[in-house]
Amino acid sequence: MASFDDVLEEIGQFGLFQKQLFFLLCFISVVFSPIDVGIVFLGFVPDFRCSNPGAEELGRKCGWNAEEEMNYTVILPDDSVDPLYFSQCLQYDTNWNWTSLSCTDPIKNLTSYINNNMTVTSCTNGWVYDTPGSSIVTEFNLVCDDSWKLDLSQSVVNLGFCLGSLFIGYLADRFGRKPCLLVSLLITAIFGVLVAFAPTYSWLVTFRFLQGLVSKGSWTSGYILVAEIVGLDHRKTVGVIYQVAFTVGLLALAGVAYFINNWRWLQLAVTLPNFMFLAYYWCVPESPRWLLSQNQKDKANEIIEKIAKKNKKPIPNTLQSLTANEDTGDKQVPSFKDLVRTPQIRKHTFILMYIWFTCAVVYQGLILHIGYTSENVYFDFFISAMVEFPAAFIIIVTVDRIGRRYPWAVGSFVTGLACLVTAFIPEGLHWLRVTLGCLSRMGITLSLEMICLVNAELYPTFIRNLGIMVCSSMCDLGGIITPFIVYRLSNIWKELPLIVFAVLGTLSGVLVLFLPETKGRALPETIEEVESLQKLGTSVVLNCSHHCSGRRIAMKRMPTTTPPARSYPTCHMYTLTTGC
Repeated sequence: MASFDDVLEEIGQFGLFQKQLFFLLCFISVVFSPIDVGIVFLGFVPDFRCSNPGAEELGRKCGWNAEEEMNYTVILPDDSVDPLYFSQCLQYDTNWNWTSLSCTDPIKNLTSYINNNMTVTSCTNGWVYDTPGSSIVTEFNLVCDDSWKLDLSQSVVNLGFCLGSLFIGYLADRFGRKPCLLVSLLITAIFGVLVAFAPTYSWLVTFRFLQGLVSKGSWTSGYILVAEIVGLDHRKTVGVIYQVAFTVGLLALAGVAYFINNWRWLQLAVTLPNFMFLAYYWCVPESPRWLLSQNQKDKANEIIEKIAKKNKKPIPNTLQSLTANEDTGDKQVPSFKDLVRTPQIRKHTFILMYIWFTCAVVYQGLILHIGYTSENVYFDFFISAMVEFPAAFIIIVTVDRIGRRYPWAVGSFVTGLACLVTAFIPEGLHWLRVTLGCLSRMGITLSLEMICLVNAELYPTFIRNLGIMVCSSMCDLGGIITPFIVYRLSNIWKELPLIVFAVLGTLSGVLVLFLPETKGRALPETIEEVESLQKLGTSVVLNCSHHCSGRRIAMKRMPTTTPPARSYPTCHMYTLTTGC
């Protein structure tokens, strides 16, 4: 009985058909970027101060410009109160309509009266924002006592990611990859538009949550669809490049935000492309693997014939005997207890959960920190996104040569050290801060993409999807609390979030060294094989080949120590699949 992987060897594992499909689906990863981190521009916090209609009227009478009005009318307290916080969130209850006030130095006329009689109040008349555009912050006044609402507006998106992942995967398995992809893209687009027209903050948060509920599902469905239609030898590279497309989206977001400084128009600009993806109904096929798993063999064969024709390959003779890769023996039922029942898997579970959490907090935290503290948010955002390309290149080059653990650990340590040093760099050395920020961003990107690869390699087959789901759920949990870490701690000390990132990243690097190296090893099938990973020796390369079913197959690697529950042939054909 032939499997779909056998057929792919004959019709092309990554031919023209798969390349065109992969190119189309990468656009889904591109447009997911603004949903994930677009709050940097949508929720931009400009300089602001209390609005005072009386002072503004005096400024118009005296002919002051904006800078003169601020210098002449913002009354700062003594050293017991932070002047910046005072000017932004507090004000003296001053009557600026007194006729005795002069245009040259009105504060001088008020000083003695203020010291004896004036009371301090909040900004009862709102705020004045020093920006030519608008953001969620400026429109809904998410500053001072309401500044936590900006954190919440991003956290609900990640909460949507977390809850959506619980049912989107089931729907994709139940109704198919293609319907799930198209429906989630349509719902993402609809709620994205509704966000742009949200009349109040409450509606804004509601629409962002609902958009997050389905948007990550569309991103994941796109990856699953392309991963299931390419050969095993190309799945790792496809997974890395799909995440590189996310980086392209970051660069595009910075450029679009630079030219569109109104948050509603920016939200529309990054949302409307999702409607174009509805055209994928005619050019994106259903996954043949899923069709085979649902016993829809005729539909699967039609798609396979299209792939063969596009790749200019003959239609294989094995189509009639084509089956899904299902184990016909006794199936093990996955259980959450299996993730903690045995020592090695329990160790893997807790370490991977922590690293997923750390990657989310540090990766998203560094992006949000740029938006909150940068002098030129567009330039710094663009440059820091650029360094994600070399991170992906390092992974492709090193994972099959050096291995997983050491590049992964180095990336985590670099992130921790760069964040720690950046926190103590003076503001005047902006170029050095940007350089170290890029290093930390590259390190955490490498870690994030590496854990997507390794997570699947540390669990046996029957609990692999469960292990990935449980561990990666900590990524969404980290995303929920990250805005509060960045924005609340920055109010205490602007660089305090970097200290937190340094500690998290360094500890992550230490824990990586406690994981086994999986380079050159087949995916484990049983719990016993996973428990033996630490004991396995290094792999050796066997330069041997033989004929199998009339085809010449190059044999690659075989572990020198055989796991107890599995026997290896003399020449073992090694393949690697990845999952995230």
